Amino acid sequence: MKITTIGIDLAKAVFQVHGVDVHGKTVLRKQLRRSEMAKFFANLEPCLIGIEACGSSHYWARKLSEFGHTVKLMSPQFVKPYVKTNKHDMADAEAICEAVSRPNMRFVPIKNIEQQAILSVHRARQGFVKARTAQSNQIRGLLSEFGIVMPQGIHSIMKRMPEILEDSENNLPGVMRKLLERLTENLKEIDRQVVELERQIQLWHRENEASSKLAEIPGIGPLTASAIVATVGRAKEFKSGRQLAAWMGLVPRQHSSGGKQNLLGISKRGDTYLRTLLIHGARAVIRFAENKAKPESWLRKLMTRRNKNVAAVALANKNARIVWALLTNNQTFHPDYTPATIVAKM
Repeated sequence: MKITTIGIDLAKAVFQVHGVDVHGKTVLRKQLRRSEMAKFFANLEPCLIGIEACGSSHYWARKLSEFGHTVKLMSPQFVKPYVKTNKHDMADAEAICEAVSRPNMRFVPIKNIEQQAILSVHRARQGFVKARTAQSNQIRGLLSEFGIVMPQGIHSIMKRMPEILEDSENNLPGVMRKLLERLTENLKEIDRQVVELERQIQLWHRENEASSKLAEIPGIGPLTASAIVATVGRAKEFKSGRQLAAWMGLVPRQHSSGGKQNLLGISKRGDTYLRTLLIHGARAVIRFAENKAKPESWLRKLMTRRNKNVAAVALANKNARIVWALLTNNQTFHPDYTPATIVAKM
């Protein structure tokens, strides 16, 4: 029988493959070594292939698509309910094969090489920022043990450290001075790496048309715009702007039953990095809007009814919907844009 659907459980060396025919009957159960994967699928007639979105999944999605197959990625949390028995490779591959054929399944956009490359730069920068924060906190904590208290912020350490090292009246031992000098140099090197990676992201952002368009939205800068484009591409996998906002975790969680709506805090699902960038960008807009935005504007009216944190999330949600509209329709941002439905009511 002809294989129509295949589920692949990815691994480092040994891959489990499960295939079914048009009637859903199992016709293939096979283990493949990494070196056998390309040859096996190159000789197979084009079919639908399901893969969990995990490490190396985007690489294999691109690779198998070159052989004419239709490859779809799914979040592991959506595949888990289809596992019928204990967890093992064969059960996982069968569950993936079953899940990919569901008509209402949600799929993950497949990233191209360029998207993955710039996302790698973002992840590296994020790691350096975390290391920089940890290093500055360590320096501040060590100094507090000797009665030297420094204000928060990395720049305060850079500014005050030379005078602390040169001050002979602070009773710091020679060993401690050498240690602080070493840690400060390491902090400067980490900060230099962050600046260089941000410069690389800025360069990619200026050369990418979609990213440049998104940066016109208030609250979205080069970092956020480039990260969004690298993650969702043209956002074709999302049916609406609300679905994109929900995927980013910017909509309320529900605990509703019996027709009674009970909305909780935001779901915080999806990409934490994107959600954080959008909310921080929204906070920057709110600081500006407090004094300079028009009283009749949507944001100022919202800020009079809700606190700043709620307003920031609401603005981030709105920006996510605008992002979807710009990406899917290949349009530019217009601050004074009015939807046709509102114009008709007027």
